[in-house]
Amino acid sequence: MRRLTQTSRVKFLLSACIALTSIGALHAFQKPWREYPAVEYNNFPVPPDGHVPSEWVFARMMFPGGGPMDGYYPRFQGDYRRGLSLWTQDYPRADRHFARALRRLSRVDARSLEQVVDLDGDAVDDDVYNYPWIYAVQVGEWNLREKQGAKLRDYIQRGGFFMADDLHGNSEWAEFAKRIHFAFPEKEIVELEDDDAYFHTVFDISERPQVPGQAHLGEGCKNCNDGGRGAHWRAIKDDKGRIIVAVSHNSDLGDAWEFADSPYYPEKQSALAIRITVNDVVYAMTH
Repeated sequence: MRRLTQTSRVKFLLSACIALTSIGALHAFQKPWREYPAVEYNNFPVPPDGHVPSEWVFARMMFPGGGPMDGYYPRFQGDYRRGLSLWTQDYPRADRHFARALRRLSRVDARSLEQVVDLDGDAVDDDVYNYPWIYAVQVGEWNLREKQGAKLRDYIQRGGFFMADDLHGNSEWAEFAKRIHFAFPEKEIVELEDDDAYFHTVFDISERPQVPGQAHLGEGCKNCNDGGRGAHWRAIKDDKGRIIVAVSHNSDLGDAWEFADSPYYPEKQSALAIRITVNDVVYAMTH
């Protein structure tokens, strides 16, 4: 084995110190992990390696509730930043199940624990910028504000990626489209073609059936009479054709991750939801 010269050893140690300092600085600016009260789970087990640093973290976006169902769920009323709100649907079980799947099915070093991010953070509280990928659930019933939309735009323009999930039918679509345009008023939401790299980054996914939520397995869809039948895989792209916002319309991928270990939830839908989101994450980090 070739020995390092004195100069080489100094350069090696210097490089190692710089790398360790950079990693330490990154984690120093990240907010500590916190689990919020959720609408479904409040005692889901924390993985034993949950706090081990990693290269990727499932970052879930909090947001105020609203939309066509505003007021329908009394338990969602109150300060959304304290939890027990619409954004905590499926949380944290879905997040941790998907992180585990990502580790098994790819070489992405995923942390076992999720992180909640807030677009209302001021200049001192910009934790969202620490994460290259963020996710939001039930975005057909959100009340994203213009200020939050502007911050989402800035986050994405700096290289971030947003995955929007669990919106169903025409009314929820209209609410999502209205508010995502607070971030990108000039951008069109497009249907993804079969040959888009998004469907072929890790897994080649040609068959993409609708993924219903657990509560809607019997009907096969939510808001079925309001355009809720049939899966749509849509996106907003930047000027170079790169997807920056991925949208699963009429599918509930979060439920499919959440119930991936439940024998009554269809394996075909869970497998699709996991594989397409593995593609999503790897696409976000490589394109």
